[in-house]
Amino acid sequence: MAGHSQFKNIMHRKGRQDAARSKMFSKLAREITVAAKQGLPDPAMNPRLRLAIQNAKAESMPKDNIQRAINKASGGDAENYEEVRYEGYGPGGIAVIVEALTDNRNRSASNVRAAFTKAGGALGETGSVAFMWDRVGEIVYPPAAGDADKVMEAAIEAGAEDVQSDEDSHTILCAFEDLGDVSKALEASLGEAQSLKAIWKPQNTVPVDEDRARSVLKLIATLEDDDDVQNVYANFEVDEETMAKLSAA
Repeated sequence: MAGHSQFKNIMHRKGRQDAARSKMFSKLAREITVAAKQGLPDPAMNPRLRLAIQNAKAESMPKDNIQRAINKASGGDAENYEEVRYEGYGPGGIAVIVEALTDNRNRSASNVRAAFTKAGGALGETGSVAFMWDRVGEIVYPPAAGDADKVMEAAIEAGAEDVQSDEDSHTILCAFEDLGDVSKALEASLGEAQSLKAIWKPQNTVPVDEDRARSVLKLIATLEDDDDVQNVYANFEVDEETMAKLSAA
């Protein structure tokens, strides 16, 4: 019976992983469709589409899914997605930025507001927290791209502003408007990046304890679970010991 129970647990876990993967592919496809619709369907002539496809490939999204999302942009049944940004404060006054692609602003706003309220936070007006962040480009390479010195040298040559290397990855930051040029220069020296995107980088972070971190992470998980939400950013900081406890929970 123990073995049977274990098998059921494994299957349940796999089911959750498959569901999460399906949701991720859906979000990636939506970004590809919007990028293709706003520009040309050729990634060579459309930087945003090129980035969207590259990020989809990094997550092992099947080629058929990618092509289907591109084709959908020119089809008669293509949804009209709008880019919307929501800003607010989570538990303990943590600033949060939510980016969404939606075909129904009322639905998205209602869902996002409900998530903030349930977490003990509050949804604010556009611009209410964005002034505390910088819009930057983020380029991530796997460890196999080279050691920290090699990546640092390549990043400096490419015109990047910062590099953070650890055992899992090399994260390179640059000015938002330089993302295309920097990524092209890095590709010439380091190869294709693992991911490439524009992000919101907080100018300052707020240290939180275990309870506060758990509440903020729960809010982020709720927001990310929404089909319309593409990205969530929060300006909180958790020390390694607390993160280890949260990961083990």
